[in-house]
Amino acid sequence: MLRIGSVVLGVVDVRRAVAFWGEALGYVPRDGVVEDDWVVLQPADGASGVQVALGRSVTPPQEHPRVHLDLYAADAADQAAEVERLLGLGALRTDWDLYPEDPDFVVLEDPDGNRFCVIDASRS
Repeated sequence: MLRIGSVVLGVVDVRRAVAFWGEALGYVPRDGVVEDDWVVLQPADGASGVQVALGRSVTPPQEHPRVHLDLYAADAADQAAEVERLLGLGALRTDWDLYPEDPDFVVLEDPDGNRFCVIDASRS
C-alpha cells in the first residue's frame, strides 16, 4: 500500500522557502540538511506527518495550480490570525478570480508565488 511521503514544491530560492515554510508550518529540515537545490522539511516536534520538499525550479508558478496546499485553521478567528501571521512571514494576498460567493478559504502566495489556501475548517 502506498502513502504520501512528501509534497514537493518548486521554488526559486530554496533557503528563502525553507525560512518561510519552516516558520509557517513549524517544520525543520530533515536531518538538519539544507542544500541550495533541495531540502525536505518535517514537523519539528517529531510527529509523523506529510513532509514538504522544496526543490529549485526555473519554471514559473501556475496562476491556477492543479495541485496546491490547503492549510486548516480551527475557525474563522483562527483563519484570520493565521492569514495575518503568514503575511507577516512574507506571504502575499493574491487576486483569486474563482472565489465562490461565501468562501471558507483565503488564497495566498508564498514568497516564490506558489498559491495555497488557508481554510476555515469549522465550516466543512
